[in-house]
Amino acid sequence: MGNILVTGSAGQIGSELVPALRNIYGESTVIAGWNKTPLPEDISKGPNVLLDVTDFEAINKVVKNFEISSIFHMSSILSATAEAIRNTAHNVNINGTFNVLESAHQNGVEKVMLPSSIAAFGDKTPRDMTPNDTIQNPDTVYGISKVFGELMGNYYYSKLGLDVRGIRLPGVISWKTEPTAGTTDYAVAMFYEAIKSNSYECYLAPDTSLPMMYMPDAINALVNLFKADHGNLIHHSDFNVHAMTFTPEALAVEVKRINPKFQIEYQIDPVRQAIANSWPSSLDDSAARKEWGWKPQYSIRELAEDMYKNLVTKLA
Repeated sequence: MGNILVTGSAGQIGSELVPALRNIYGESTVIAGWNKTPLPEDISKGPNVLLDVTDFEAINKVVKNFEISSIFHMSSILSATAEAIRNTAHNVNINGTFNVLESAHQNGVEKVMLPSSIAAFGDKTPRDMTPNDTIQNPDTVYGISKVFGELMGNYYYSKLGLDVRGIRLPGVISWKTEPTAGTTDYAVAMFYEAIKSNSYECYLAPDTSLPMMYMPDAINALVNLFKADHGNLIHHSDFNVHAMTFTPEALAVEVKRINPKFQIEYQIDPVRQAIANSWPSSLDDSAARKEWGWKPQYSIRELAEDMYKNLVTKLA
């Protein structure tokens, strides 16, 4: 196998995916692509390159110079931020995705991992046990861009023979990176504030039910789909993956179990609440389980205990 390029290596998932891939395939084999956000120190010690995915020629140059055979395309402007900076989100999420796929095709790249999101669904999609193949009618810039990625990924596979694979990620929770403006990032922010101040003001309603996943499960899903036997795959760029479903209220119960002093209040942000209301509450991931053996490892309690323990150490 040749070298692997990871775009968006300084992001929430990319910053943990790169070390995981380097542990499996070797330090010198995984090239960390980054743009405006600096790389974490541990990643910057390995091979890395400044890369703007909206620049097609820049991607071509990196793919050729580093002899890239596989790409994990993680660069993306997330949900709430994408609503505020639509032009940038379009350039990164749509133009950038097309550039990566087209460059991969032109340069003989063997495989592209193209993650999607639960944002690819909409209010006409069944919210409970959302089928893998169903109506998709997102009304956010981020969600529309993810549907574009799924459709273009399947196009490059079926029409041009490029092996494109992708999972629809739920809200991903990690202690290693700071919370951002993502709609599901309340779950990360809650832990930070519980440790810092014993309190948190949540921007989603207490009964907002959304699918969530702990970062180790997200990394395993990406890596296991990457490794999967192509002959077993019926789907390609559009696999549902599900780990758990919870509400802010339910997560607060788990945090309070660990820190009895913790208190939560609610100040609803209408923009992010509307986004959350359009997303599924649970996913039918039977296709992923059958076609490549997907199986999550963490429950909400295990997630909460591991998050809290690691964040206490980090923030100390």
